[in-house]
Amino acid sequence: MTLHHTLTLHIQKAVQELFDLAIEKIEFQATRKDFEGDITMVVFPLVKALKGNPVEIGTQIGNYLVANVNEVAKFNVVGGFLNIVISDAFYVEFFNAIKNNETFGFLAPKEGEKAVMVEYSSPNTNKPLHLGHIRNNLLGYSVAEIIKASGKKVYKTQIVNDRGIHICKSMLAWQKFGNGQTPESTGLKGDKLVGNFYVEFDKQYKKEISELIAHGKTEEEAKKLAPSILEAQKMLLDWENGKPEVIALWKTMNQWVYDGFEQTYKNLGVNFDSYYYESNTYLLGKEVVQFGLEKGIFEKDPDGSVWIDLTADGLDRKIVLRSDGTAVYMTQDIGTAIQRVKDFSDVGGMVYTVGNEQDYHFKVLFLILKKLGFDWADSLYHLSYGMVELPSGKMKSREGTVVDADDLMEEMTTTAQTISEDLGKLEGYSDVEKAVLFKTIGLGALKYYMLKVDPKKQMMFNPEESVDFAGNTGPFIQYTYARIQSILRKADFDTSISISGLELHEKEKELIKQVQLFPEVIQNAAESHSPALIANYTYDLVKEFNSFYQQVSILGEENLDKKVFRVQLSKSVGNTIKNAFQLLGIEVPERM
Repeated sequence: MTLHHTLTLHIQKAVQELFDLAIEKIEFQATRKDFEGDITMVVFPLVKALKGNPVEIGTQIGNYLVANVNEVAKFNVVGGFLNIVISDAFYVEFFNAIKNNETFGFLAPKEGEKAVMVEYSSPNTNKPLHLGHIRNNLLGYSVAEIIKASGKKVYKTQIVNDRGIHICKSMLAWQKFGNGQTPESTGLKGDKLVGNFYVEFDKQYKKEISELIAHGKTEEEAKKLAPSILEAQKMLLDWENGKPEVIALWKTMNQWVYDGFEQTYKNLGVNFDSYYYESNTYLLGKEVVQFGLEKGIFEKDPDGSVWIDLTADGLDRKIVLRSDGTAVYMTQDIGTAIQRVKDFSDVGGMVYTVGNEQDYHFKVLFLILKKLGFDWADSLYHLSYGMVELPSGKMKSREGTVVDADDLMEEMTTTAQTISEDLGKLEGYSDVEKAVLFKTIGLGALKYYMLKVDPKKQMMFNPEESVDFAGNTGPFIQYTYARIQSILRKADFDTSISISGLELHEKEKELIKQVQLFPEVIQNAAESHSPALIANYTYDLVKEFNSFYQQVSILGEENLDKKVFRVQLSKSVGNTIKNAFQLLGIEVPERM
């Protein structure tokens, strides 16, 4: 039972006995720093019902709690706020109950409860992953881990956009300009090789547009009549008709990309339980559209295109099938959602990690699925996030616009190396240990900086600022964890004994209170789909530990009971940091 729950029950009883009034809800808040207390009850909501003085009401309740509740040591009333001081014994007892629980705050899935599927990454197979994909992957992976820690079964998945005009552009350019190049012959990752041909297509296409405009065509006409785009459109129709040589090239080039993506995912530290491919799910989507037509949910226009009219729901008309019978993104997304629930019968909800430029798309998708009669459509959630940008000149950009994911991770590791070497904290490290440490710090900095920001906000990512060893950064928190491990290594005495009856230092009490919040933070982060709550909680915990470390002697304490307790408390804080960072996909080094 939590402290909130315990106090709520006793305060309800107090109000009933003292004032003959039944109350359902008690409002608590953290006690202000300038007053003594661990938790504060807001008295004002009772004033109207009791028609009394808030100070007198608070004082009567406070006296009752001191007389009847073991956990309450004393109290003070300031205006309409009852500041409650919790006994040291309560905190020591709580700490002893959780100190050996290495997964404190994590819940196991309940038997029979529906699972949640989290989709993230979902790239196109015509170019490498970039900076935007990094935020997407880190958010999706972290949210999946947080929901799992909150007590739900989770499946991680993605939809690979492996068909459509974009991949045909790369394929066409490879046929024209590739001279048989492969990842092996060029030494390039497959996704980068294919991406280069996508860029090559774009150059050729723009050149043709300029030539057509020079011959009197409007820009709109030129874009439609350029030979390259007409060839790409023909290739797409050949693909949909199953032309063998087109399918063979498509499979080959996509495999190059998949192999490249897997390297990036491995380096980034994210994974998936299942993969879905648009080339498979769009067909199911087309079948569902036909079903919806028969049920009167969709309507066919004179040109043969199929639409759904959502104007009565405050949206607009949305196309679900083109006049030539080809699918649109909405068709594929309808088919994918249905296929996932067929494949995983225990899935009761899905989280889509997709940028906020697609907000409208997902409103429409969820509404269509609801109109098609799927009850699980009410449990679909769009994890909408803001775009991420870099300060100009900080990093290399591909084609002047896109920051490559692999380049960024490599740059972060190099930045971590430079700063670590400048700080001179690498004595006794082998070259292999240094390389591992630089990657741990560099990727930790990248991930933490990305995840500490509320997902809904647009953000500016500053690589050098993120690797700072002070302030609200990944390396600062990693350094504190390493400091705790150093304390534990130096503790050359029995730290397993249970300590009770201890009078706590104020800093010990504050640290235990911070650890105590972890389960609630996990639940709140899962409910709001926000890794930022975990990140900033961890920073607050680390600040509290560093304050404790500076003001309280740990290994130098003469009293053995106090020394043992402080080492145990340090260990528990370290474990909480490690678990919190695990939810963010960040590793922690044993020494720095």
